[in-house]
Amino acid sequence: MATSITDDFVARLADRARGAEQMRRLPDETLDDLATTGFTELLVPKRFGGDQAAFPEVLDPVRRMAHGCTSSAWTIGFYALHNWMLALFGEQAQEEAFRARPFLAPAPLAPTGRGLPTDGGIRLTGRWSWATGAMGGNWMIVACICGPDDPAALYPALALLPIGDVTIEDVWHTDGMCATGSNDAVVTDVFVPDHRMVRVADVYGGTAPGAQLHDSPTYRWPLVPALALLAAMPALGSAERVAQMYADRVGQRVLAYEGVRQKDKPIAQARLAEARVRLRALHGLLRSTVDQIEATVTAGEVVERQVRGDARMAAAHVVHESRAVIAMLFEASGASVHFLDNPLQRFKRDVDVLSGHVVFDYDTSRELAGALTLGMKIPRTAMV
Repeated sequence: MATSITDDFVARLADRARGAEQMRRLPDETLDDLATTGFTELLVPKRFGGDQAAFPEVLDPVRRMAHGCTSSAWTIGFYALHNWMLALFGEQAQEEAFRARPFLAPAPLAPTGRGLPTDGGIRLTGRWSWATGAMGGNWMIVACICGPDDPAALYPALALLPIGDVTIEDVWHTDGMCATGSNDAVVTDVFVPDHRMVRVADVYGGTAPGAQLHDSPTYRWPLVPALALLAAMPALGSAERVAQMYADRVGQRVLAYEGVRQKDKPIAQARLAEARVRLRALHGLLRSTVDQIEATVTAGEVVERQVRGDARMAAAHVVHESRAVIAMLFEASGASVHFLDNPLQRFKRDVDVLSGHVVFDYDTSRELAGALTLGMKIPRTAMV
């Protein structure tokens, strides 16, 4: 199935952005439009009827979707990423979950669940926050700590379960990213069979069952670079859109009490030029980071931890810079941008909230990348 994210699709996301924010979830119309694009099929394996595209092909469409709505791009991007994550599980789990499409699965990855061993699987109990797309999902992937009550025997894993086994609690009342519907998910003593489990160590390292099952480097990408780079795209796309809107705005705006057009002020011109060159630099960083990992997995080689740490750092820098560019242009756009019908304030609020994702923690990302470059030990639980 060929995927198609058109300018019209992005425009419809923009038209629905304010309503989606008020609903605190993606509108049904957006989910229906998404199904017709085939976008969530992009990273689905060929044996299950998907495109099995190279992993980097998912990035640019998510960036472009953010020109319409940051929250929608974030949610749709994660739906696509979680199709890729499903392809890392064993064959039986994929056959079950890919049977009815589209496969739309939230995937909160903090290991706040506990899986106790039982015959043929685990009994899972837990509560997970930040379940993006929970209101439109039909499956869920969650992280949990598994094994008997022996610290030496415990290990983190991902568990796949149908949405009917999950209770969604409406807690998503935020000042940004409202349309993602990232509510809490609660599971109480649910049986998860062994075949719907995969160890986090294998997913982090690109050695999960799907890496052997499917003859494609797509499924040898390690999780953290894949997640971080994909999740950075809504921030970059939003900053690009804000730069476009700023250029349009200064071209028309007459400054109160000065009586001059804003575009005639050198500082307005300089801000726009600075924003554009900073965004161009981010594209270069993104390209070199993606190309390095893609070349490594295509050659059948393991992506080393230092490279993974550098990729997380690059993604965090993309978000950090995108947020800074938005703030620079926003502060020069006048008080009227704070009206709720002005999309500039929503782009800013959404990216401010987006940047709080743990994978973008700028201090931690820099510490990890620097420590790995120096050959130092990092915590076993570090997200790389």
